Amino acid sequence: MTTRSRQGGLLEIAPGLVRPEWDLPAGVGALLTTRSGGESSGAYAHFNLGDHVGDDPAAVAANRARLRKFLPADPLWLEQVHGADVADADRCAGVPRVDAAVARSAARACVVLTADCLPVLFCDDDARVVAAAHAGWRGLAAGVLENTISAMDVAPERVRAWIGPAIGPRAFEVGDEVRAAFVADDPLAETAFVARALPGKWLADLFLLARLRLNRAGVMRVSGGGVCTASTAEHFYSYRRDGVTGRFASLVWLEKG
Repeated sequence: MTTRSRQGGLLEIAPGLVRPEWDLPAGVGALLTTRSGGESSGAYAHFNLGDHVGDDPAAVAANRARLRKFLPADPLWLEQVHGADVADADRCAGVPRVDAAVARSAARACVVLTADCLPVLFCDDDARVVAAAHAGWRGLAAGVLENTISAMDVAPERVRAWIGPAIGPRAFEVGDEVRAAFVADDPLAETAFVARALPGKWLADLFLLARLRLNRAGVMRVSGGGVCTASTAEHFYSYRRDGVTGRFASLVWLEKG
C-alpha cells in the first residue's frame, strides 16, 4: 500500500484509511478510518462503520467488508455503552456490551467506533498485547482507560498509547456536573476546563483529560490528540455537529508471526 497524503498527524494509505503517526514496535499494526471511500450515502456518507445509527445495513456491511481487506484478522466489534468494562478479545464471542477490548493473539483486531468521543489505542513495548478503548466523558470519568491498562497486565511504563480524533476543546461545551466529576477525582483536571460566558457552562479538553489520566496511571508515552472531529467535517463524523451521522473506526492488532 502506498502513501497518498499526510494531514494532521494522519498518514493516508488509501481513500478513507490512514495510519496514525505512532511509534509502534515491530509486530503491531494500527489503522484509523475517515469518511471517504465507502458505500453509505446521505448523512452517513461515505465510509460509515456503525450498524446502530440508522444507516442502510447493506452499506454498513459493504463498508466493513472493505475495511476487513486491510486487516490481518477480524475485528471484535463492540456494543459501546459509555461504561468502563473491558473485554478479552481472544475469548469473546458475539458482540460484548463493553467500551474497550484487549488482545494477546493475532486472531482478533481491537476496534472502537466514535464520532466525537475519544478513541484510545494501546500496545506494549514487546508487542505481546494491544487494546482499544472508547472514552466519552462518562467512560473517561468512570475509569475506562485505567481499566484497559490494568487488563493489559503489563507494567504501565511499558505501555504506549495513541489518542485519536475527537471533539476538540473549542467545540465541546459541558455543564458543571461534567467538570465536577473530573475535578473531584483529580484537582489537576481543572486545567482542562475553560469557563464560558454563560454561568455553569465550560469548554472541556478531552485530549488533556485523557493525558492526565493516562499519566497518572503510569503511561507517559502518549501520541496523537488534537484532531477535532467537530471542525473537520470533510474527514470525520461528529455527533455534536450533525446529530444523525456515521461512525469511524480506530483499530490496533498484533501482526501474525
